[in-house]
Amino acid sequence: MGIEISIGWLTIIMFGSLAILLMAGLPLSFVTGGLACVFLFIFGNAQILNILPSRIFPLMTDYQLSAIPLFIFMASMLERAGIIEELFDMIYKILGGLKGGLATSTIIASTILAAMCGVIGATEVTMGLIALPAMIKRKYHPTIACGSILAGGTLGILIPPSILAILFAVVAQQSVGELFVGAVIPGLILSGLYIFYVTARCYINPSLGPALPESERVSNREKLSLLKKSLAPIVLVTIVLGVIFAGIATPVEAAGIGTFGAMIVSALYRRLSWENLREAATTTLRVTAMVLWIIFGATLFVGFYVVNGGQAFVNETIVGTGLGPYGILILMMVILVILGMFLDWVGILLLAVPIFIPLLKTMSFDGVFGLPGVATEDLALWFGVVYMVNMQMSFLSPPFGYALFYLKSVAPPEVTMGQIYKSSLPFLFLQATGLTICILFPNVVLWLPKLVYG
Repeated sequence: MGIEISIGWLTIIMFGSLAILLMAGLPLSFVTGGLACVFLFIFGNAQILNILPSRIFPLMTDYQLSAIPLFIFMASMLERAGIIEELFDMIYKILGGLKGGLATSTIIASTILAAMCGVIGATEVTMGLIALPAMIKRKYHPTIACGSILAGGTLGILIPPSILAILFAVVAQQSVGELFVGAVIPGLILSGLYIFYVTARCYINPSLGPALPESERVSNREKLSLLKKSLAPIVLVTIVLGVIFAGIATPVEAAGIGTFGAMIVSALYRRLSWENLREAATTTLRVTAMVLWIIFGATLFVGFYVVNGGQAFVNETIVGTGLGPYGILILMMVILVILGMFLDWVGILLLAVPIFIPLLKTMSFDGVFGLPGVATEDLALWFGVVYMVNMQMSFLSPPFGYALFYLKSVAPPEVTMGQIYKSSLPFLFLQATGLTICILFPNVVLWLPKLVYG
């Protein structure tokens, strides 16, 4: 028998230890898993020891998780084929004659890249290396230049095939396909908001984002030629998402199609080599291993906490605030944004969602201001997309949002951290607007999945 302890003190000790070790710079996967083993030894018993492995084994054998390495490999192959640079080059030459055209091109390229990639870090770093020097060279204001990359890059967490959506579906026992389809319209709304803001600012004050000089613009015939050249990766992404949305293939099968298609596209671009294959496979192995170790560690940590009464304690504490369902939802959103300043997206998902989802399912979201509500059977799908939009905000929130540091790591020396912080604020407001739309108008999330899946 372990030492007896109240759930209040256990909460303080567990999450306090987690915070201290993470601030010391230790990896999340080993911190959560290690702490779970320590607390199990001190406070647990033989019965709990039997329960915890049973929480991990279903994850180890979950078929849906096999989509993660496939989508990561697809993105890695497309990146090494030089397709991302050519895509940005094509879009900015087509739109460069507009005021703010480079920033708009960055957001559009990031939206397409999000549909190829599914991981924020890769999008932020890639666009930071390609688009930021191009905008600085053409005298774009740092707020517009950095902000468009930061906001566009975060779309990778929302627009399918999002790796976060796959993990959320596994944790919340939700359909991956429905989550993919549900995230499409919110993703396009956010992308549209970013483009509208950048364009409006640059037309009001052209010095923020000047149009390309006449000498650098291309003719309509050249634009058509550029479009044809970049057609292959766009067709690939359309096929991968199309077979999911049409119900022809599961996300795992579609990921397999995407992986094979990425190698074909690389061959078309004459970039298919053993070196590129090896590098893409190594990247896939490294990222997948990181994700899976965090899954196992965080599942043990949360599992031990829940088995000891943590779920009931959190429910009582949150309900005890006296807030209604929408008030509690907003409180959850605030907690997630704060967590996003310190933890990566996998850790937040596995620490927070298993505790939040059961609580939300006990509530009724009947709508506010006379607007439609959410049926109980649609709660997990709706919250999943709301959660993903919210996670974008956490990545952009100063002072510790991950996207800010991804961009700084590849930004030229003249771009300061202060400028990056300042550039994130308008786009953070736009993300909050998108989040509000998804909460107040749930059909923005639910309409397309109902149309596709019935």
